[in-house]
Amino acid sequence: MATSIGPFGGFTFKWAVFVFTGFQLSIFSLLFAPQNVSKAFLLRKQPDLLLKWVSVVIQIGFSHLLMPLIIILIGIVVLLLLIIGLRMNAFLALLLVALGVGLSMGMSTADTLAAIQKGVGGTLGTLALIMGLGAILGGLIAESGAAQVISRRLTDVFGIKNITWAMVLTGFIIGIPMFYNVAFLMVLPIIFAMAKETQQPILVVALPIIASLSVMHGFLPPHPAPTAIVDFYNANMQLTLIYGLVIAIPTVIVAGVLFGKTMHRIPTVVNEKLFKINTHSASQLPSFGISVLVSLIPVLLMGLGAVGMLFLPKENLLNQVLQFLGDPVISLLASVFAAVFLLGKKSGKRFAVLMDGLGEHVKPIAMILLILGAGGAFKEVLVSSGTSDYIVGLMKGLTLSPLIMAWSVAAVLRIALGSATVAALTAAGIMQPLIGTGNVNPELMVLATGAGSLTCSQVNDTGFWLFKEYFNLTIWQTLRSWTVMETIVSLVGLGGCLLMDIFI
Repeated sequence: MATSIGPFGGFTFKWAVFVFTGFQLSIFSLLFAPQNVSKAFLLRKQPDLLLKWVSVVIQIGFSHLLMPLIIILIGIVVLLLLIIGLRMNAFLALLLVALGVGLSMGMSTADTLAAIQKGVGGTLGTLALIMGLGAILGGLIAESGAAQVISRRLTDVFGIKNITWAMVLTGFIIGIPMFYNVAFLMVLPIIFAMAKETQQPILVVALPIIASLSVMHGFLPPHPAPTAIVDFYNANMQLTLIYGLVIAIPTVIVAGVLFGKTMHRIPTVVNEKLFKINTHSASQLPSFGISVLVSLIPVLLMGLGAVGMLFLPKENLLNQVLQFLGDPVISLLASVFAAVFLLGKKSGKRFAVLMDGLGEHVKPIAMILLILGAGGAFKEVLVSSGTSDYIVGLMKGLTLSPLIMAWSVAAVLRIALGSATVAALTAAGIMQPLIGTGNVNPELMVLATGAGSLTCSQVNDTGFWLFKEYFNLTIWQTLRSWTVMETIVSLVGLGGCLLMDIFI
């Protein structure tokens, strides 16, 4: 009788082996170009070695208990082989692997395609608007010289030797009220201008500010996941924010400043098409106040929305107005028009000329959007296939410290599913019954869960591709920089929770 795989009722592991192996091997045989065979697919020239490999995998790996995890692992390995070995476009590779994993998990062809469409639509539904407006705003800030003004002032105040601290401070200010994707796009022109101004490698400049944004996103309210987890655990919002800031400071220092200094070893080539940092004469540059105001309009509007959400009733008219203005799309739209009129006026360009130039700012992100959409499709296939339920079942039997368990559950879900938000919320649902025992601090549980949800971001996470494409990195460079940074953030965050637990 066929063996069922956990939640994938009625689906046999023998059929999974056949579908997944056959599907991926057919891709290899069709797509591996002859010039790449010698370095990327030596197994094609050695079929006996390939058969031995498949035999070993079937014999020692495909236990019905671990089948879904093994399928995910193989999917990720295949994805890396397609992109690194074949040099296949990441968008196409993600779609192919999403199809293969979905079918191998026992999903029907219709369900697999529906999950892919849902993943693309769900990822790009709001993200396309945010990234489009963010690209326009970033382009206007860079082209007008506003980014140049801001970077020069920061350099003058902090000095080139201390510029990483300026980036950390900028990340904290922008990251507290703003969603990660919006904040990421907002700081890009400042990062590019600062790297050019100081002649430092782009990743040395970028990591301190990106680490700050990541910590804010994973640890602190009013960001979506931490706010929801506070409610799950019935934690105190203000205490969570205070504890989170205490842990965030050393976390950013280690992951952003100290680790960022090692980025000198990673050679990078800046994609000049994304933000053209023009050199302007002093008379052509906007003032520092106008440059900062335009850049921070989304921060201010979203900050007001966060304040309203925390302190005003949901039905309150003022709160509803603040929530509307604080919506990421609306706040970015307002900032774009402010940039057009305030920065564009300084440049002397007519309104029609400025409008004609906006399309040029969006063109470089077209493929990035497709890659992020395909990453969302891969994530949705993993969720729709029941992988999260399967992992939940595996983790329930563990007996660990509640803080370590919350971190571990979130970390496993993050690695398997890619989405930090899904991992955090799912882990919070699993761990919520422990809060009632009174043996654990609920605020630290929020932070431990958030820290776990940031662990080991890799190819099934859209944030991975966002970082890779904007900084023009290879897969390995992204793993050595972004993935390691996120893992350091996660581990230091857990350590901070355990240390605070001793004294609280």
